[in-house]
Amino acid sequence: QVQLVESGGGLVQAGGSLRLSCAASGTIFRVVSMGWYRQAPGKQREVVARITSGGSTNYADSVKGRFTISRDNGKSTVYLQMNSLQPEDTAVYYCNARGYESHHVSSSFDYWGQGTQVTVSS
Repeated sequence: QVQLVESGGGLVQAGGSLRLSCAASGTIFRVVSMGWYRQAPGKQREVVARITSGGSTNYADSVKGRFTISRDNGKSTVYLQMNSLQPEDTAVYYCNARGYESHHVSSSFDYWGQGTQVTVSS
């Protein structure tokens, strides 16, 4: 089992910044990629940003230039620095981790955190 613990959400005014953190723990052999997704009320969950163990990143068009994803491989932790936040960024943000619990290919995992609320007021 792998557990993901998120932190850093909250209420911020438009134009402000927040930093989300997500730490993975448990039976981890290798984390291949980690990422952040978000789900606004009445909308589907969407990818915000992902990062691989090698440092490759990809972002949703709506956050490019404003959000930065990074990770500490040694701590199996991923961060999301969110700048210039706008009311449309309001959502529950979820952390995701994919990898392996052992050297066996069959031990792959794909886990989600419980989510952290980000609210941006206008």
